[in-house]
Amino acid sequence: MAYSEALAERIRDVLGPREDLREQKMFGGLAFMVGGHMAVGIVGDELMLRLGEEGAEALLGDEHVRPMDFTGRPMKGFVYVGPAATRDARALRKWVAEGVAYARSLPPAARRARRPRPGQRVARARRA
Repeated sequence: MAYSEALAERIRDVLGPREDLREQKMFGGLAFMVGGHMAVGIVGDELMLRLGEEGAEALLGDEHVRPMDFTGRPMKGFVYVGPAATRDARALRKWVAEGVAYARSLPPAARRARRPRPGQRVARARRA
């Protein structure tokens, strides 16, 4: 599934340059990782937020928010925000700030070693 590159650019503008920011393709879209944790993302033309169970539950009453049901089953702690709720810059900043605040509230993410790609040579430690 493709994602809205226009929305991605708008999110990049909101997030600005920061050392703890990384973009990663995820959930068939694009995720913005802050401090190693997903903060916000895009699936299609919808904003995806990670807010934790309590934060997500609190927003489900909003007419533009629905549970993230990427696999057909709702994922706890994640919501989709419809395009109508992210049209203006101020609203988008608010949503992105909520996702970033949640990501920053989590303990530092442990860096995982990347698995080698098929055919990639792996350096082995020398024996003394």
